[in-house]
Amino acid sequence: MIQLLDFTSSGIYCPVADIYIDPWKPVDRAIITHAHADHARIGNRSYLAHKDSVPLLKYMLGEYISIQGVEYNEPFYENGVKISLHPAGHIVGSAQVRLEYKGEVWVVTGDFKLIDDGISRPFEPLKCDVLVTDSTFGLPIFQWQPQQLVFDEINSWWLQNSEDKKVSIVIGYTLGKTQRLLNHLERSIGPVYAHGSIETINQVLRNQGINLPEVQKIDLKQKVDRNALILAMPSIIYSPVIKEIQPYSIAAASGWMTLRGARKTPNIDRGFVLSDHADWNQLMLSVKETGAKRIFLTNSGYSSAFSRWLAENGYDVTEVATKFTGEIKEIEETLGVGVESF
Repeated sequence: MIQLLDFTSSGIYCPVADIYIDPWKPVDRAIITHAHADHARIGNRSYLAHKDSVPLLKYMLGEYISIQGVEYNEPFYENGVKISLHPAGHIVGSAQVRLEYKGEVWVVTGDFKLIDDGISRPFEPLKCDVLVTDSTFGLPIFQWQPQQLVFDEINSWWLQNSEDKKVSIVIGYTLGKTQRLLNHLERSIGPVYAHGSIETINQVLRNQGINLPEVQKIDLKQKVDRNALILAMPSIIYSPVIKEIQPYSIAAASGWMTLRGARKTPNIDRGFVLSDHADWNQLMLSVKETGAKRIFLTNSGYSSAFSRWLAENGYDVTEVATKFTGEIKEIEETLGVGVESF
């Protein structure tokens, strides 16, 4: 079997094509699976990504980066390696990377989920010989409810806060999570505000044709309607101006809210289990659908339990240390403690 990818100190590297996937150190040529900061870093000489990621990457990394955008399933060739990007369902523009060389196929999933969020292109399973997959939530405890049930819970919580004259604040990823929330909020309850950074991302997406409801940019120095909901970054918890909108209730939307310890931290009043990553069942299903028997797990959360399950079921599995953080950084900033303490 060909060792088509190496796991180096700079990132995931294809030596035949001389190209990296989501490198965490500056390199000459990088394929970027999606525009979250742990996968898309500044300093590479050239970038290639799905075309819907290009405006996001230019906003994040600088307007003048050298970047090429391609369509899903649009192959290109590098020294005999056929490379193509395919929907990952994680966020807008997120992609799996398929590499084919001398009849062997490797797939790098990047971050992914199987649930159709209504914004990003849904995940498409790819047949391959070797799979390099995210395993952030690789424990059986992580099993997501149907997303509409979660949105119903969020809207019910918001409605109760509105009746109690409390402003509702929901913390989530600036890119991905907050747009997903925005599309499912019951706007009849009250006005929706967004942190400035979130609304800037919203506008980048609207400019490329993504249909997102309009919201007001929050100014905490001005009066906020008591029945309002604010989509915010974790830093709002530590901002002194948040006192200007008391009383309020703060919720976090994350897969980590599955853990009782995360839900009971003093920084938040409510936790909603909503993730843009695959849960345990989705991880198992996605591996089975590929037909791959050799699996590499990129470790950005819990991989050991999933690794054991794979080994017990006849897979050749290897855990790989990376610099990808998944939802870990977001939730640790929210809660003020490390995930390992839950």
